[in-house]
Amino acid sequence: QVRGMHCPMPLHPVSDYLDVIHTPFPRLFEGIGEVWEALPRIGPFLKEWLEPSVEGDIRGDIHIEGPVFIGPGAQIMHGAVLLGPVYIGAGTFVGPGCYIRPNTIVGENVIIGNACELKNCIVADSAEIPHWNYVGDSLIGHKAHLGAGVILSNWRHDHGSIPVLDVRAEGGKIHTGLPKFGAVIGDYADLGCHAVLNPGSLIGRRSVLYGGVVWRGGALPADRIVKLRQDLEITERQA
Repeated sequence: QVRGMHCPMPLHPVSDYLDVIHTPFPRLFEGIGEVWEALPRIGPFLKEWLEPSVEGDIRGDIHIEGPVFIGPGAQIMHGAVLLGPVYIGAGTFVGPGCYIRPNTIVGENVIIGNACELKNCIVADSAEIPHWNYVGDSLIGHKAHLGAGVILSNWRHDHGSIPVLDVRAEGGKIHTGLPKFGAVIGDYADLGCHAVLNPGSLIGRRSVLYGGVVWRGGALPADRIVKLRQDLEITERQA
């Protein structure tokens, strides 16, 4: 049965993208259909279950506001701003100048490098978000990697709800009903430097996007490579 808005069988279940055992709270995913249905659960879940505590290593001047948990062995570097509710797992590195906004859950041994911004997202264990990345309203899988400057866009210019493009769905779209939804990046997926993903993007496990790719939304199956070819013209410089 093909899924439209009311069809019970999900086209993009969690198991197609994420092994939730590598997330801090696997129970957050229980009972959902489409993988993105976890996103609106993050805020209420943290409000009920988060127990604030700073057990990691604070280095330099940082700003913490609201309920925040920082696990043992985590390192939070100078200039970081954490606005709770935020959960940072054990052994995770948060680089200088990072802006961690409310409703963010980060697993263990994650790298969040300098000047990254995260909000309303779940980042699984050992993921790498290393330089100048924006991750909003998104799910990042185990050992997934975002190259420098990767942007996960999460908002439509017409202010409409975010659809997921899928030829199997009625009208070629699944209407998520979410006003903001960035991307789902599957376990071990790798996005090259300065790739930009439009809202409602789903990247399958172990798939690769070349640097500079603009992915226009919809699902990329597992184990695919999206290549970008450029035609370069070199001319002699005139005085």
